[in-house]
Order: sequence, then C-alpha cells, then structure tokens
Amino acid sequence: MRRIFAMLALLGAVTLGAPSWAEEKPAAAPVAAATAEAPAAAVAAPVAPVAAVAAEAAAPAAAPAPVPNKGDNAWIMICAALVILMSIPGLALFYGGLVRSKNMLSVLMQVFVTFSLITLLWVIYGYSIAFTEGSAFFGTLDKLFLKGITPDSVGATFSKGVVISEFIFVVFQGAFAAITCALIVGAFAERAKFSAILVFMVIWFTFAYLPMAHMVWYWAGPDAYTDAAAAEAAGKTAGFLFQKGALDFAGGTVVHINAAMAGLVGAYLIGKRVGYGRESMAPHSLTFTMIGASLLWFGWFGFNAGSALEASGGSALAMVNTWVATASAALSWMFAEWMIKGKPSMLGAASGAVAGLVAITPAAGFVGVVGAIVLGLLAGVVCLWGVNGLKRLLGADDSLDVFGVHGVGGILGAILTGVFASPSLGGTGVYDYVANAVGEYDMAAQVISQLWGVGTVIVWSGLVSFVAYKLVDMFIGLRVPAEEEREGLDITSHGESAYHQ
Repeated sequence: MRRIFAMLALLGAVTLGAPSWAEEKPAAAPVAAATAEAPAAAVAAPVAPVAAVAAEAAAPAAAPAPVPNKGDNAWIMICAALVILMSIPGLALFYGGLVRSKNMLSVLMQVFVTFSLITLLWVIYGYSIAFTEGSAFFGTLDKLFLKGITPDSVGATFSKGVVISEFIFVVFQGAFAAITCALIVGAFAERAKFSAILVFMVIWFTFAYLPMAHMVWYWAGPDAYTDAAAAEAAGKTAGFLFQKGALDFAGGTVVHINAAMAGLVGAYLIGKRVGYGRESMAPHSLTFTMIGASLLWFGWFGFNAGSALEASGGSALAMVNTWVATASAALSWMFAEWMIKGKPSMLGAASGAVAGLVAITPAAGFVGVVGAIVLGLLAGVVCLWGVNGLKRLLGADDSLDVFGVHGVGGILGAILTGVFASPSLGGTGVYDYVANAVGEYDMAAQVISQLWGVGTVIVWSGLVSFVAYKLVDMFIGLRVPAEEEREGLDITSHGESAYHQ
C-alpha cells in the first residue's frame, strides 16, 4: 500500500511541475515602417518525455511579445487626426484664400477630393507597397485592402520592445500620403481640369509617393538589430535611402520636395495663367489664408511629434522644435520683407510660418532647440528668396509658390538636418541599435547621405511627374479652355460659387 501511495505522489509531483504550453509569439516586427502580425493561435505541443520535464521547468520562460501601450496608441491616434486637420480644412483654406474669388471653391474641391481619393487608394494598395518588405524601392501587395491586419496586429516604433497598433500606423501614414498629394494642386491652381488632376494624382501617388515612402521609411525595426550580423541582414531589407543613411524624421524628402517637384513640373507643362504678369492675381482673402496657416501649424504638431511613434521625450523634442522653428521663420520672413518692401505683411508672416514648418520637418526629432531656431530663421529668408528671386529665374507660374516654399524649404531642412543633428551642436546624433547607444557622428558623411535623399527625390519625382502629366494630357487634356479660365473654375468646372453677392 505504501508503494502505491508513493507512486501516486510521484506522479502528482511530475504532473504539477510540468510547464504549461503557451502560444508561440513572433518578435515584434518593425518600424517606422515595417509591421508585425498578431500572434497566431496556439498549436498543441507534443507531450515531452518525463526525463525532459525538469529541464524544461528550470529553463527561463520566453519573453512575452510586446503589447501596445494605451498612451502611445492614444497619442498617435490624436496625431493622425491632427494631420487630417492639416489637409481639411487647413491646407484647403490656406490655398483657397490665396486664389481669386472666382476660383475659391475649385481649390477647396481639389484638396477635399484629392484627400478622399488618396485615402481610399492608401487602404487598397498604398500601405502595402510602402510598408511591406520587398525590394529597396517597392514593397509587396501582400496587404492589399489591409489584408491580415487585425485589432491585435502591431508595428514597432523606434524603441526596442515598444509597439503600437498597426491600424493606427496605417491611418497616420495615410494622412501623410493624402496631404502630400493635396499640396501639389497649389502649383497649377486656377487653370487645370478637375478630371485631369484626379487621374494625375492616381499615377503620381502610385509611382512617386509610394516608392519614396518605402525608400526613406521602410526598415526592419529596432528589434531586428540584435548584433552586427543581424543588423547587416536587416539593413539589406530596408528602403534604398534608409540604407544610404538618409535622415528624414517626418517627410522633408517624402512629402515636401516630392510634392514640390510634381508641382513645378506641372506649372511648366500646364503653362501660365491667362493674364499672368499683366493682370492682378492678388489673394482674395488673406483672412482665410491666415486661418489656414494657423490650422497647419496646429496640425503640424501631430505631423512632426507623432512621427516619433511614441508618447516619449523624443516626441516632446519634435513638438518643441516645431513650435520654435515656425515662430522663427514667421518673424525672419516678415522682417526681411519689411526691410525690402517697407511694410510687413500678413501674407509674409503666414508664408514664413509654413516655410518654417517645412524646414523643420525632416529635422524635428534630430536637432536641438537652438538648431531648430537657426533652421527657422534661415528658412524664412531663403524661402522669401525662393518665391521671388528663384521664381523669376525659373520662369514658371507656380500659382501658390509650392516649389518656392515646400521645395526650397524642404531642401534646406533636409541638408541642414545632417549638420544640426550632430551632438556637438545639440542634436541627438544617430542611435546604434546594436550597441544600444548613440553612435559616433560623422557630419560630412551624414550631409552626403542627406544629399542622396534630396537628389533622389528630385530626379525620381521629376521624371514620374513629367510622364504622368504627358499621359494625362494625351488622353484627357490638362488645361481648361481659356474662356472657362477667365470666367472662373467655380462655375465652369463645378457649377457652384463660393460666394453669392
């Protein structure tokens, strides 16, 4: 009898001491870019031999998969909404106030519908091409219609072991894509066919925006960088410009220079407005322009601070830099204009603010506060030259100075990011995820990497834009007839009017 009790006790000890079989969870995948799927359902494990049980019980448990922090999720949700506010109504009102009253509604319509169109395309195929692992230039079609993404899917941030819900990342980046395309319409405002604009946007979004987003922002994420060999392997899966070391915190190349090149090419190919240089084409409502600029500034906190992908100190740095760089640029543009023309203008202050926002975008999370102030001061003066001296040199009718502000400001900010990101100048430097520390900073090498980014987007966007405009002109025609342009696009293109007097 004692032997029976002893055997039962031994059996009970073995049974109670055996480990429970948890589901296998993959490591969080990556990103400022790449994303990971939710863990698959648990698979029943085979029974372990009795001799192995003690060893299994003694082994340390596998680290649980990272779970999104509600604070990070909430912050990026808010930031995504702020970026949407930048487009509608922020950019729409900013642009609308700058055109003549007969074209106010047409500009509002172009921005509003472009935003809606790109949102849909982003969900259908845009996100998949931009943020899945493929080549150095394009992702894959594995996530068409957001296939496989669930409420449990996560994407990594810039900190090891920290993730956010993938759906939030989808919305945040989709808002970026939408406003980038909407920026372009300012370059050929008051004369382009509405149908031509929509077809052009589909082509340009697909072959210019998505590749640039993939080239700059796609990488395997911090958790993939465990040692030198793993880092080398992960680096080979990143986008072309990420591999080149180009820094673009929130879109200096992807958003601003990209859109500016498309706008400049369009201004050349569509031609100048009827009466350009002979008739007054002054803004019809600087009140709307000021409101639009203010909404852009407000929404830009989400644009830049949200690009940290966490509610963190890095996000706070980007927010402060966005605040002070914009204020600095508004003042520097206004004072420079005051000295040149004898009077400060509301248009100058608002334009300067946008110039500062553009210039700080690629640098927001990499430079110190003093660097941000210097960037803003330079942006105001340089972009003032961009919309006056450079515009005359280029000879294009860039209606709302898309290239003069977004192109010039984006180029300035992208290049100087390589300078002011240096820790010796108060910047954050570049983080080494293998050493888990800030690495040594080579300013000259970083500036060269920044030039790679600027040069690539100028060439890529310029070529895609040229081909896209030519195709649209061939099948639809780019420009409205002269008599419709004179009457105004509100009535002739949309059968409505912004004002009834």
